[in-house]
Parts: sequence; structure tokens; C-alpha cells
Amino acid sequence: MPEVLQVSGLEEGEFSFTAQLLPLDRGILETIYFRAKGVHSAEELLHIYEQRYSAEPFVRLYDPGHSPELRAVARTNFCDIGVTLDPHTGRAVVVSAIDNLVKGAAGQAIQNMNLMLGFAETEGLL
Repeated sequence: MPEVLQVSGLEEGEFSFTAQLLPLDRGILETIYFRAKGVHSAEELLHIYEQRYSAEPFVRLYDPGHSPELRAVARTNFCDIGVTLDPHTGRAVVVSAIDNLVKGAAGQAIQNMNLMLGFAETEGLL
């Protein structure tokens, strides 16, 4: 949570982060709630995410109103993200899904090694 607050410009009271604890062998599903100041639609919020992650090969964004599922990221290095926004209240909900055994550990190490050694970021991961 400290990292999100640092880069988002939100105050701690404006932001909620919930990691879902489920009886699964692998995977983390996160739900993030915040008030999106100056954003008037889910499409506008998605556009912000598209600008930020357009060059990230392992981030997949869903159309507004669609949420990622753990089975879509199982045994992959992907982080899937879905967004919704209530235009009347400005309340945004972001759901992300990763396979914590790949993206959260081994896959992330390979991705970082690829970058450090000048290999394609996706080498050995796609």
C-alpha cells in the first residue's frame, strides 16, 4: 500500500486495498477502491491505465465493467486489470489478478534478469 500511495498522490483515507484470501494453490486477486478525482467515466479511467501500461507486455487491461479471473493468469507472468467507476460518486474499483508463484516470484525474477542482461523482457516467459 505505501507504494501505491506514493505514486498515486492519494491520501491513506482516500484509498482501500483488499487482497482476497481464498483457499487456492496459487493466485492473488486484489480489489482497490478510491475516489477518482477529475475522472468522469470508466472509459476515461481505463484510458489512464492504457497510457501508463501501453508498453508493458505482461499487463492486460479489460474493458470497463469486466473483471479479471485468476484462471486467466494461472501459470503466466501476466497481471490482468479491470476497472469500473460510478460517475455520480467518483468511486473507482480496480481489480487485478496475478499468479503469485509466477508473476509474484519466479517470473518476476526472470523478467528482471532479462532486462538487466539486455534480453527481450518476455524471453522465456511467453
